[in-house]
Order: sequence, then C-alpha cells, then structure tokens
Amino acid sequence: MSSLTHKHVLLGVCGGIAAYKSAELIRRLQDAGAAVRVIMTAGAQEFITPLTLQALSGNPVHTQLLDPEAEAGMGHIELARWADILLIAPATAEVIAKLAHGNGSDLLTTVALACQAPLAIAPAMNQAMWGHGATQENLATLKARGVHIFGPASGTQACGDVGLGRMSEPDALAEALANCFQTGVLDGLRVTITAGPTREAIDPVRYISNHSSGKMGYALAEACAEAGARVTLISGPTQLPTPAHVTRIDINSAQDLLAAALEQPGDIFIGAAAVADYRPQSIAQQKLKKQGDATDEMTLQLVRNPDIIATMASLSNAPFCVGFAAETENLLAYARSKLTRKKLKLVIANDVSRTDIGFNSDENAVTLVTASGEETLNTRSKRQLARDLVARIADAYQQDRAK
Repeated sequence: MSSLTHKHVLLGVCGGIAAYKSAELIRRLQDAGAAVRVIMTAGAQEFITPLTLQALSGNPVHTQLLDPEAEAGMGHIELARWADILLIAPATAEVIAKLAHGNGSDLLTTVALACQAPLAIAPAMNQAMWGHGATQENLATLKARGVHIFGPASGTQACGDVGLGRMSEPDALAEALANCFQTGVLDGLRVTITAGPTREAIDPVRYISNHSSGKMGYALAEACAEAGARVTLISGPTQLPTPAHVTRIDINSAQDLLAAALEQPGDIFIGAAAVADYRPQSIAQQKLKKQGDATDEMTLQLVRNPDIIATMASLSNAPFCVGFAAETENLLAYARSKLTRKKLKLVIANDVSRTDIGFNSDENAVTLVTASGEETLNTRSKRQLARDLVARIADAYQQDRAK
C-alpha cells in the first residue's frame, strides 16, 4: 500500500457500534504511511472517546463546526484543504442521507461539502436499514457523483440480525483507500517534470535564484506516478523528499536543466520549474570582494538563458508539452501568449502575487489555458490540485494523439 505513503487521510467517524473499528483503522492507515486527522460526530462520541482517537492519530480530534479557536472559526475549510481523501467510516444511514442531499448541518458534512479531495464512505448499519429503498437511492446518488463506497460486509450484527450492513474490516478499508490513488490514466507513458528553482552562479559563493519551493512540481510527479506513468523529475535545489516510484535528477542551472531534459523528453513534458531567464555572462573564479574605493555599485552583465519549454516543444519528435505561467499581472493574457508563442498544448497559469498560494505555500489555485478555452481550479492543496491537473493533462494528451 505504498500509494498511501505521506497521504493526508481525513477520517470521519459517525455514531454506530462500528466506531470501535475506527481506532484500528487509524493504525492500519498509519502503518501504510498516511497522516490521519479525525472528525467525530456527536453520535460517534457516545461509542468511543475523542481522547482515544487523538492518542492514536497524534492529532487533535475535531468535533465542533463553530469552534472559534480553529483557524479563526474557519477550521472546516482548513481541514477540507488539508485532506488528500476524506474517508467516513463508519458511515451511518443518516450521514449518507445528508451527503446525498447536500446537508451541511455539522462539521463532518460541512467539510464534505467544502472538500475538493475524493470522498469515500464505509457504510455500517442494520441490515434492514441498508436494504431500505431510501438508503439505496441515496447511495446511488453518491455513486453517480464519484463517491467511493467500500462495503458493507455481511455477517452477524450487534442487534442480532444477520445480513449486509457490517462495516468492512480496517485492513480491507486501508487497501481500498490505497487503490483510490491508482488511477491508471497515464499507464505506460513516460512523463518528465521539471521542478524547483535554478541557481545561476555569480562566483563560487553567490548565485541568482528565486523563491520557488518545488512543491507544485513534486506534487505533479507524485500524481503522475500514481496515475501509472514512468516519471523522471528534474529538480533544482529543494528540501523536498523524492516521491515514491519517481526517478530524480538534480540540477542547478538552466543549462543543466536543458541538458537533462533533452536526454529525458518523455511522452509528456511538464515544465513546472521556475527557471531563471538570465544568468551572469561570466562566473568569477574566486569570491568577489567589495571594491577598495568603497563604491556603492557593482554591475553584473547578464545573458539570456535557453527557453526550456520552447526548446522541448520545437523538437522534431516533440513531447506533449505543458507549461506554467507564474505571473503577477495580466495572468491570462500572458498565459495565452505563452501558449501560442511557444507552441504548447496547455499552460497552467497561477498568480504568484498572492501571498496565500503559489511560491512556498502548500496550496494553489490555477487556470488551465488551452487553444479551445480556459478552466479555473480554485484554491486547494497542491497535492490535490496536482491530481486534478493530471486527470486533465491525460485527457488532453489522449485527445491530441487521437487527431
């Protein structure tokens, strides 16, 4: 279950006797490498205490919608953005009905409405409640929306009845959850992604660089690997761990990056790195010193760096090229110009003047620009955004190859 490594699992626990299994489920998810946060309904707290699940998860358990101490009263939004997936286990007939009808009357259902990540439920209820027409209609509604439904299992129930309605066992749920991240939309394809900043040396000590953290590119590499691609990540200097099943090539300068990219163009090339437009014309062999005449100025002669994404798109057997446009003004105009000038298939535009998203943030919001139109993906975690982007890139790639 390596696909759960470093994933953020938000676990919703509802009021039913199966809530005792949630404690073991937390352990199984953590054993698979996931980080777990927990939301409990009022009913769930009648069966198992928040303190138990807090001790097991290592995180505070969330129970109240209107909590003024939780992110200034907007804790449900923070939780929704944190999650890579929301799993409700056990999911009662009541909560299933609320989800089907968009009822956000408590913290759990409000988070479910606000969450951009996938939703999965593990139903647990009496066999007669499970078989009721209303419950089955609600489940059909959720399934049509793409909600993952795990179980239920059949067997003896707490009330003495025998039949469908038992919550699936923790091991089975952990495995089913891991499978949610294996989409297969890029099966067999080679994807090359650039990420992070470049460093253009001035002397052996100093360099020109930028504020890119690499988080967006690394999230895309992880999402492409989950989608079945063979991923090469060409990375500038970052502090980030290499995603599982990803081959990483470390570089410093734009010229290093271009050389690595030409060796590994892939079927799809995603240029997410923040590449310096210029570099010093010459690199001093020794550390530059302040001038003895106490001058307040120093002049650096700069020359243009190669345009990585344009170079890749102009190859005779060019990969499907996806570029990024990180702008502080006229976002869409510049993105569309880049799409046309550089002969790209898709440009992902984001406003780096915003302090709440973009560089160094764990969240982002972007607009996808193609020859046929635009689509905005609003603020969400970079990891969830990466999965959403990969789905759209895979679809655009297939449409392009079908021409």
